[in-house]
Amino acid sequence: MNKIYFGTRLITGETVVQVWEPGSLSKPLKHEAKHSPTGYEWGYLGSGPADLALSILMDCTGSRIASERMYHKFKQDFVAGFKTSWCISEDEIERWFIEQTIGEKDNVKRIKDKR
Repeated sequence: MNKIYFGTRLITGETVVQVWEPGSLSKPLKHEAKHSPTGYEWGYLGSGPADLALSILMDCTGSRIASERMYHKFKQDFVAGFKTSWCISEDEIERWFIEQTIGEKDNVKRIKDKR
């Protein structure tokens, strides 16, 4: 399975973040609220981007522990650079995650077992 995560900022300023899986309709990404009660943001290093990074990693990895450990780095490497509209694939996230956790067998195994 190769999910695609995508987001856009509407003309009203509202942000929309969806997840698409092959063979199904896209659905809203579940907001894992930790820093930003008002929702997702991107394009800078702040609370809204932190929640977006955490939510994407939680959905992709299925692991709260691994996601909580890695989401600030994911925010720096990806979310802070997202433009008005963006997309990122599950494969790209998993490659990044594995590169970041080389030598940490539990985290790498968790991702590989999803395939």
